[in-house]
Amino acid sequence: MVRVQNVAGLALAALVFAPAVLAAAPADPISPAELSATVRTLASDAFEGRAPGTAGEARTVEYLVARFKALGLEPGGEAGAWTQAVPLVRTQVGPAPRFTVDIGGAATPLTQLREIYASTLRPVERVSIDKAPLVFVGYGVAAPERRWDDFKGVDLKGKIAVFLVNDPDFEALPGEPVAGRFGGKAMTYYGRWTYKYEEAARRGALGALIVHETPGAGYGWSTVVAPQGEAYDIKRAADGPQPVLLQGWLQRDAAVDLFRRAGLDFEALKRRARQADFRPVALAGERFSADFTVAHAAIESRNVLARLPGTRRPDETIVYAAHWDAYGLGAPDAHGDRIRRGANDDGLGVAGVLEIARAFKAAPAPERSIVFAVWTAEERGLLGSETYAARPLYPFSRTVANLTMDILETAGPARDVVLVGAGQDSLEDDLKAAAGRQGRTVTPDPHPEKGLFYRADHFSMAKRGVPTLLLMAIGGGPDLVAGGRAAGDKWVDDYTANCYHKACDAWSADWDLRGAAEDVDLLYDIGRRLANSADWPRWSEGSEFERIRAASAAERRP
Repeated sequence: MVRVQNVAGLALAALVFAPAVLAAAPADPISPAELSATVRTLASDAFEGRAPGTAGEARTVEYLVARFKALGLEPGGEAGAWTQAVPLVRTQVGPAPRFTVDIGGAATPLTQLREIYASTLRPVERVSIDKAPLVFVGYGVAAPERRWDDFKGVDLKGKIAVFLVNDPDFEALPGEPVAGRFGGKAMTYYGRWTYKYEEAARRGALGALIVHETPGAGYGWSTVVAPQGEAYDIKRAADGPQPVLLQGWLQRDAAVDLFRRAGLDFEALKRRARQADFRPVALAGERFSADFTVAHAAIESRNVLARLPGTRRPDETIVYAAHWDAYGLGAPDAHGDRIRRGANDDGLGVAGVLEIARAFKAAPAPERSIVFAVWTAEERGLLGSETYAARPLYPFSRTVANLTMDILETAGPARDVVLVGAGQDSLEDDLKAAAGRQGRTVTPDPHPEKGLFYRADHFSMAKRGVPTLLLMAIGGGPDLVAGGRAAGDKWVDDYTANCYHKACDAWSADWDLRGAAEDVDLLYDIGRRLANSADWPRWSEGSEFERIRAASAAERRP
């Protein structure tokens, strides 16, 4: 792998070079070379890992605006600007945080990053919790439409809620009543860590800890600890709902030991949590304490938006999106590299958005408007896209579709494209048709238990009813032309184990982006056809988002 380092002047050079590159002939297809060049810039030292609220953000926004300007697009942000303000709060756990569990009068320490990973979203000077009761709440799901309630009215005020990751039916055996109630292996939103923290806050818990298990989470412990105590949240009104004071994860072996010391069998309780009559269980005789300082700051981050107005139906909008942020600076890796560059996640997605924008500008103007959105703070909880979704600049009732790219494969051409969120909406049919025009097929995500459909920025729009399509290459390995499915799986495994959210996610001259270019072209093809039609994609019958979309049906032209 070749890493781009010590090139502080590269960003400025790229801004000057961009207009010449973008003047390519209209007939040019999505270009692997252009994708690579964009990522090489965004993942360079000058951008410092593109963390929100840093000098890296300022350079990133400047670069993106310059690229969109060079294409001849118009500003798509607030009040005729290129950006949308995203007010955030950044918190950072101070040095040497202390976590203990008092068991029978003896304090058992839990080491940050090893047995526990905890942080706070509250802009406070210090988090101090003294001997709070621990309560195991199973999967922590309250879903009346599925006849499920793990809480049974138990009071969580002043307590630490301990959750299992994923859904109640994730590990269900054939014949168990819960099997299939939450989609089987396919994670629902109830399985996501964000839902569990939010539910704990709604119920007044002091803190929330999720037991980490790699199969259920969809990623390893190294991914959990990647933020290194840093956290971001939207800026909240002082008199409005607040997050829990402490949120985080327990490493599985540490959790098993805590349950054992409380006289509880962790595996037996997991089985019990798969029953609809499960009730929360106190970890009797155990009390949790935490003490750490918190550095906090208000940050004004920015989404970047550009627009290509439609000629016939300009009030109807198709959104292409990716996220510009990565994890910024962190602890040195084995090579001494501190910059978590986010080359693939999601520099390559951003490059795809820019290439699609170039392709649209090179073609006849579309009938519907196209918005190119590059979000901030995805890695901090989809906060940029969530801010837009809470304050949309283009009405969702007339937003045709959201097409999102977040991690594309870099291992060459593939015979198929892996679809995350199969069965959700009619855009899947459009994807199959577009893939067929390339001589390719669509393979449903073989690992829906990872819940990738709920882990990318498109979800902020999906849960407001906008039909979405996500390309994310880490769901399952593609059927690569060179090496088949085995080679595709190896690429996914290598990337997720070694580079995901780490400094290793760097631009490489060894990348083969022909397959990524084909995937980007799929979304361009789908969006171009929608942009020159009167079609409105539809949610599948039974989708949790179908009812939300239907409520605004009268606002869409037939």
